[in-house]
Amino acid sequence: MAQAVDRRKTEKKEELVEKLVHINRVAKTVKGGRNMSFAAVVVVGDQKGRVGYGSGKAAEVPEAITKATNEARKNMVRIPLREGRTLHHDVAGHFGAGKVVLRTAPAGTGVIAGGPMRAVFEVLGVQDVVAKSLGSNNPYNMIKATFNALQSICSPRMVAAKRGKKVGDIVSRRETSGAAKAEKEEA
Repeated sequence: MAQAVDRRKTEKKEELVEKLVHINRVAKTVKGGRNMSFAAVVVVGDQKGRVGYGSGKAAEVPEAITKATNEARKNMVRIPLREGRTLHHDVAGHFGAGKVVLRTAPAGTGVIAGGPMRAVFEVLGVQDVVAKSLGSNNPYNMIKATFNALQSICSPRMVAAKRGKKVGDIVSRRETSGAAKAEKEEA
């Protein structure tokens, strides 16, 4: 019992932000008529690089939202952000017929994304991003495609660890290759 109390206290300290993305009324036809229930999709994040999504289904809307929120808290993942405001590089993701393209943006751009993707970026803590949804506009598929793209992002630190090099070597190469291109264009 003491562990449960401690866990609740730590969750309150994290101050997670919850966003309701979509509520769907579902009807199941049975012999006596129709059984109505509600499905909810919720995105949860700490606005510092951790985000998760969940879906829940129940006879009443508040119960469905609670189930979805609990699932979202369990499925949280950490996404590396550049300067705590944007993505490290452009990336594409897909799930089923839903495809998304996420692009980095300079400071001051804001979140240019539609519907479910905007909710993900707001709870993730991304302040500057340009995103485009291609294909399906189903909120379930769009969120899963967005998470597919976000989970494939690699920070320079992660790339350096994989290659067994220093972060400075990887970042400086990018800058020198850009400088070399500029010198060739001037000549």
